Amino acid sequence: MKEIIKQEKEFNGFRMNGFIMLMVHLIIIPAIIALVAYFSVSVAVIAITSAVLGLFWFISLFGYMQLEPNEARVMVFFGKYDGTFNNTGFFWANPFFTKKRLSMRARNLDVEPIKVNDKVGNPIMVGLVLVWKLKDTYKAMFEIDSQTMATNAATGVSSVSSIMKAFENYVKIQSDAALRQVATHYNYDNNDGDVNELTLRSGGEEINDILENTLNERLAMAGIEVVEARINYLAYAPEIAAVMLRRQQASAVISAREKIVEGAVSMVKMALDKLSDEQIVELDDDKKAAMVSNLLVVLCADEQAQPVVNTGTLYN
Repeated sequence: MKEIIKQEKEFNGFRMNGFIMLMVHLIIIPAIIALVAYFSVSVAVIAITSAVLGLFWFISLFGYMQLEPNEARVMVFFGKYDGTFNNTGFFWANPFFTKKRLSMRARNLDVEPIKVNDKVGNPIMVGLVLVWKLKDTYKAMFEIDSQTMATNAATGVSSVSSIMKAFENYVKIQSDAALRQVATHYNYDNNDGDVNELTLRSGGEEINDILENTLNERLAMAGIEVVEARINYLAYAPEIAAVMLRRQQASAVISAREKIVEGAVSMVKMALDKLSDEQIVELDDDKKAAMVSNLLVVLCADEQAQPVVNTGTLYN
C-alpha cells in the first residue's frame, strides 16, 4: 500500500516559463489557425481545427501563475497533493492543477491582555506579542480546516487574504491557550517566597523561551512556526492591584528598614570597639547601653535627630 504523504514536498511536475507560453498564446496559436484557414479548402477542417485550438487556448489561460519572494503555491491535482511550488517569477503549469496561493512572510500578532490565575491563585492580567509564519504548507492546508474557515459564505471562494486571516485566528486561539498554560505554572512574584524561584515578573527571557516552546508545540500540527514570543503586559488584576501595591510597598519598607538597622548596628559596634581600643573613655554596661540606644535612635529615625548637649558630667 502506498504511503500517504504527511509533509511538504517540492513540486516536480511540468512547468514552463510564462512568457514563452504567453508567446504561444498570442502568436503561435492564432498563426496556426490562420494558416489552416488559408491553406485548407475544407470548411469542416477549419472549423474543427479552430475549435480544438480555441478550446486549448481558453483552457491554458488558467495555467499562468506569478510568485513573489516568500510566496508559495500548493499544487493539487483533482484532490491529490502533488507538491509545493516556491520558485519566484512568472510560470505556466497544467491548468487542471488547483494552485492554492500562500504567503510565507512573517506576521505579527498582538494578543490583548487576558485575566488568568497564577500558580497561587492570584488573578493577573497578561498580554503577549509574537511573530509567526508558515513553515509547512502541507500541514497548513490539509491538517487544519483552514480552507473552510476562509471560504466566503456569499461567493464560496477562499482568497489568500482570507486563508491567512484564518491562520491568524487559529494562532490567536492557540496563543491564548498557551499563555494561560504558562501563566498558571508560575507565581506572579516571589513575595514571601524563595528568591531563587522562577516567576513571571523576574523570569524575563526564560519565561519567554518557555512560552515560545509551548506555542511551537501547539502550532506544529498546523505547519506554523513561532519566530519570537514575548510577554508585553503583566500586572495584577484591577480587583487586587491596590492591595498588592500596598503589600509591595510594605515589603520595600521592611527591606529598607532591615538594611538601615543592619548598618546602624555595625556602626554602633564599630564606635564602641574604637573607643575601647584607643582607650578614649571607659564605659560600663549601663553607659554602653545608653550610648547604643541613643546612636540607634539617631541612625534609624525617620526624621533628623535634634541633639541635646549635656554640659555636666556623664554621672550627673
